Amino acid sequence: MRISSRVLIPAVLTFVCSHAYAAHVSTVLVPVPPFAPTNTQPLWSTLLSFSIEQDRWPDWAGIDSRNEFTYNALQRLGSLTGSPPKLRVGADSEDHTVWSPTMTINEDLFPPTNVVTPYPEATYITVGDEYYTLVRWLPAGTHMVWGVNLGFNNVTNAVNMVKAICRAFSLPSVQNSGVVLDRIEVGNEADLYGNNGLRTQSNWTVENYVPDWESIAGPVVNAAGITSNDGPVTLQGAAFASQAFTPREVFALGILESDPGKTISTISQHQYSAAFCNGGDFGLISFMNKTTVRGNLTIFEADIAATYEQGLTYVLGETNSIACHGAPGVSNTAGAALWAIDYTLFASTLAIRELYFHEGVGYKYNYFQPVTLNYSTINDTPLSPPAPPHIQPPYYGALVVNTLIGNSHHASIVELDVNDDNVSGYAAYENGLIARAVFINMHAWVADSTGTRPTVHLDFDFADFGRTSTMLGSLVPTVRRLVIRYADDTQNLTWAGQSYEESPDVSPTGRLVVEPVNLWEGVDLRATEAILIDF
Repeated sequence: MRISSRVLIPAVLTFVCSHAYAAHVSTVLVPVPPFAPTNTQPLWSTLLSFSIEQDRWPDWAGIDSRNEFTYNALQRLGSLTGSPPKLRVGADSEDHTVWSPTMTINEDLFPPTNVVTPYPEATYITVGDEYYTLVRWLPAGTHMVWGVNLGFNNVTNAVNMVKAICRAFSLPSVQNSGVVLDRIEVGNEADLYGNNGLRTQSNWTVENYVPDWESIAGPVVNAAGITSNDGPVTLQGAAFASQAFTPREVFALGILESDPGKTISTISQHQYSAAFCNGGDFGLISFMNKTTVRGNLTIFEADIAATYEQGLTYVLGETNSIACHGAPGVSNTAGAALWAIDYTLFASTLAIRELYFHEGVGYKYNYFQPVTLNYSTINDTPLSPPAPPHIQPPYYGALVVNTLIGNSHHASIVELDVNDDNVSGYAAYENGLIARAVFINMHAWVADSTGTRPTVHLDFDFADFGRTSTMLGSLVPTVRRLVIRYADDTQNLTWAGQSYEESPDVSPTGRLVVEPVNLWEGVDLRATEAILIDF
């Protein structure tokens, strides 16, 4: 740490959080503003949220009683921030769902499984009113976005779906549960309709999309009684898969001046780093890349700015590592946990309010699997014994993110300038003062790595230290570590010394390990590791 020679800090700690890896240690000086800079962004308590594939929604929620594993996994994350993650239920099966007055809950038609897609989306989903009432099994305080079918181009069906959703949320059992409907999304990834058969136009363009969407969304908002974009229920707009259609284009085409467009409060876009739809060989080492994370998010900066200029909120309404349920050896690994931390926190510095990480039963990139699986998520082979509900490595990334956010509901974030190709850093502020910081080292240390595991030593330079000597001198900073043996591991991670994999209710096992750190000495960060400093 660089400090003024005029300042003396009491040596209140005897244990120094620094390890001897001298042969493979590089040192980086990190400027850490003790006071919140002017470019901080809010850290929303629901920054890390989830998108759920609509077809198997009852598996996630529970039918006659709540799915205890889902409930506990969400509640565990919510306990760190004071708010459970938001849920968006929709995605591909959103545009293959039909409401029926004779259906009680749901009936799904699935295509055959295969090695690439062991758990495919349903191609046709019939739902009844009780399907939507299952939201009552979620943690109290959960806010939701529900998808309505635009793909079938059927006004009656879209209206029936939204009426069923509204009926469900008006029931005493749902209202007493504390689960809240925030938004309706009309259509999923409509920019792909020209390729997936949901529209027959040979040249499906954004100019076609806007009046098409208005023709369905108009009756939907009328049926739901949605009249403005300031709630309590509004529309979520766009939900595009790529940059083929953009929010800027639909704004220019006047979508916000239409009756349904006037009820849009939030703009959503989707993003993945790559796609595994037809299989392929994806490298974990190249995936764990600081530069790539930034490039995959900064492409949205113009749309983010345009959205806020319209007075709307911007989210990534569906995202994850690699599209089409994830890639084996990448999306289901410990490396993906580190990626998720950097990806989520960097997104927050761009004013992306929430990221909805997509989940589906048996998907490789899941943060957790909510039900028992009988077939491998990797190659569709039978599992003996079946795999019970369990968390996957990215869940640890969510624990780190939500610990950084904290539960004050007033934290803000800034990215720190870490001059290292693999290491990222972020600082969280409360009441204008630094409260916590996270550092992620995405240098991939894999099972077949050789030699000594590299370490980066972080020295801290607190700017204008003279003004903050009293504050920093009175602190007793501590470190928690996300410890990973290898980046390609799929289990046996620990967060602050504890495992979340060994209990049926996602409770931590093992002794909590919180290390004191001497700010004079800095801290070591191994390859494939993350740390959180509490100041």
